[in-house]
Amino acid sequence: MKTNLIKGFRDYDGKDAEKKAIVREMIRQTFERYGFSPAETPVIESEEFVKDENSEDEAVSDIYKLEDKGKRKLALRYEFTFQLKRLMKNKKLPFKRYQIGELFRDEPVGPNRFRQFTQCDADVVGATIKDEAEILAMASEILKNLGIEFTILFNNRKLLNEILDDLKIKKNREEIMRELDKIDKQKLQETQNNLAKLGAENLLDAINQGEKYFVKFNSYREIIGLIEYCKSYGIKIQFAPSLVRGLSYYNGSVFEIKTKKISENQKISTNSPKFGQIKETIVGGGSYKFNDVRCTGISFGLERLCAVTNLIVNLEKYLIVSLEQDREAIKLAQKLRRQNKIVSMYYGKPSKAMEYANSYGFQKVIFVGAREVKEKKFRVKIMKTGKEKIIRKL
Repeated sequence: MKTNLIKGFRDYDGKDAEKKAIVREMIRQTFERYGFSPAETPVIESEEFVKDENSEDEAVSDIYKLEDKGKRKLALRYEFTFQLKRLMKNKKLPFKRYQIGELFRDEPVGPNRFRQFTQCDADVVGATIKDEAEILAMASEILKNLGIEFTILFNNRKLLNEILDDLKIKKNREEIMRELDKIDKQKLQETQNNLAKLGAENLLDAINQGEKYFVKFNSYREIIGLIEYCKSYGIKIQFAPSLVRGLSYYNGSVFEIKTKKISENQKISTNSPKFGQIKETIVGGGSYKFNDVRCTGISFGLERLCAVTNLIVNLEKYLIVSLEQDREAIKLAQKLRRQNKIVSMYYGKPSKAMEYANSYGFQKVIFVGAREVKEKKFRVKIMKTGKEKIIRKL
């Protein structure tokens, strides 16, 4: 039987799994401190529901399609947001929910990009600009706790539509938005050429003019308003007028949080530091309407966060080695577990126990033999130094 992994999928164990679990728990606790309640939804939905009105979006085109024994057309969820349409029914507003779980996309793979990944989402149904600011503050807190340097970029889809109106561009708007969204993924000239083919050859020049151009648009007040509310939380956000986000249901503010790594291909112009300078996107989100209710949300890719955080996982783990004193060893293990210690048992020769401890990264090994039980003294071996110490109480 072949046990090879399918392309785009991977196993996690040991330190990698521990790191994911710790980062996930940090995110979960922060979500709950900000008043979000947990939700769980099915991994499999009807294909029609998964696609919904966004069938032209790249992410939707990458869904995994299934068919059950009843010949029903099904699909694996590619995100959590569309399932909110069901969860939000009959809820008092604002309704704040978070969800952490597995998503699936049949898309090209690369470093830190897999076809199965863990997403951490928080959304507010019945949101205002104040909720947008709070969500960005929450994201900032999570990233700071993980020791990640970042920049929060944001834009507003309404502003982009006003700019297109001003430029008298009425056709191909969705295609233009999708092309603009690629601006940090390809060379600037390629983006310019593609926009020209869509009749938007003046778009980059327009958004490169800066605030003197934007102030005439009504939605620019929302840009300024969000900046001011974020100041109340002590966070700085950066207006990025080329930012679109790929999913077409966004119709208000859109956010991306990126690590501070500059790529030459991503600079839009030498005199406009406002956008396109940051490399790795680790968080994304924005505002949208479901059932005519304004919502806003943000999403963390757990694998990407784990890849960029400098968080060192060094859990203190004990291995208790029973030297034919199983009952006493178990009593000791349970005592330590009641103190919230991480404890495993080992029944066998001390030499094999040391190999086992090294293999699984135990920091401390406690030997429980007849002499230790009689004298009520336990030998504790510190694996990092190789030294032993005798203790009377644990």
